[in-house]
Amino acid sequence: MSQAVVSSVLRVSRHDADLVDHPINPDWIIEGTPHARISEWAESPDGTTSHWTWDVTAGTFRWYYPVDETIVVVAGATNLQVDDEPPVRLEVGDAAYFPAGHWVTWHVEEYARKHAVVRVPVPKAMRYAVNGFGRRTHRLR
Repeated sequence: MSQAVVSSVLRVSRHDADLVDHPINPDWIIEGTPHARISEWAESPDGTTSHWTWDVTAGTFRWYYPVDETIVVVAGATNLQVDDEPPVRLEVGDAAYFPAGHWVTWHVEEYARKHAVVRVPVPKAMRYAVNGFGRRTHRLR
């Protein structure tokens, strides 16, 4: 599936994406030989939010989140760990949020596939301006 700028409802099945190789940084791999693939299937008109399908085979690796990411697991399962916190298991239908600037350790026993919404964080000063404008235009409707 090719990327689209969304101006109407776009439905994507958990099996639709044409995934391409997306190698994990070798320095981040802790165990195994995980093979990751990815497909971007939509982007917001302002370019701050994009929608992806990503999958990975068995392995343990660290992953850095330079932007905010919200995921829903659509196939398989994974155990995630942030720093010294207890691991959290995510299975099909489970969701998670990763704020920008965090490292997470992924442990995938067999396979995992996720749909992800990736958002570039807006600086605090801009957030007030954007939110205020949004509230005013909403009142005009």
